[in-house]
Amino acid sequence: MRIAVFNGSPRVGGNIDLLLCQAIIPMEKAGHDVVRFNLNLLTIKPCQDCGECEKTGECDISDDMAYVSEAIRNSDRIVLASPIFFFGLSAQTKLMVDRCQPFWCEKYLLKRPIPEGPNGRRGLLILVGGMKKEIGVQCGEATALAFFRTINVPEHQTVSFLGVDAKGSIMERPEAFDNVYRAVKSLIDLRG
Repeated sequence: MRIAVFNGSPRVGGNIDLLLCQAIIPMEKAGHDVVRFNLNLLTIKPCQDCGECEKTGECDISDDMAYVSEAIRNSDRIVLASPIFFFGLSAQTKLMVDRCQPFWCEKYLLKRPIPEGPNGRRGLLILVGGMKKEIGVQCGEATALAFFRTINVPEHQTVSFLGVDAKGSIMERPEAFDNVYRAVKSLIDLRG
C-alpha cells in the first residue's frame, strides 16, 4: 500500500514533526511504501484561478506541486498534518490544498475522480494547536474535509491536540503519541 504523508508545519523538530515520526513507524514496519512531504521545503506557488484546470484537469503552474499531485493520485492513504494557526490550517498546508483545484475539476466537472484502487482510499488528519477551544479544530477540519473529498478520499479520521504550543511540548502529552499510533494502525488496517 502506498501512503503519502504531508507535514504542513514550518517548525523543524516541532510538535507535528514529532507526531509524524511516531506515525510513520507502524507504516514502515508493515512494509508500506511511505512518501513524505515537508510542505515548508517545497516550492508551491498559490493558485492563480486561471481556469486552465477546468478544461483539462491539470494545473498550468510548473512547480513542486507536480510531485505532490502525483503522490496524491497514486496513494491509498493520505496523512495530512498541520498546526492550527488562527483557527485554520497552516499557510503551507492551505497552499497545497488550494492547488488541488485540478482534482476538484477532474472529479466534479470532468467526471473523472481518482480511482479508489484495490485498497480503497482513506485519510488521517492530525492537528495541533495552542488554543484550548475546539473552534480551531472545527475550522481546520472543515478545510480538510473539502480536501479529502476532492481527492476522492471518502472517509478520514481526525486526531487533534489543543493547548500545545511551545516547540516539543507535545512530549508532555504521552497520550498524543498513543492516539496517533492507534489512528495510524486503523488507517492501514485493510479490513476497514
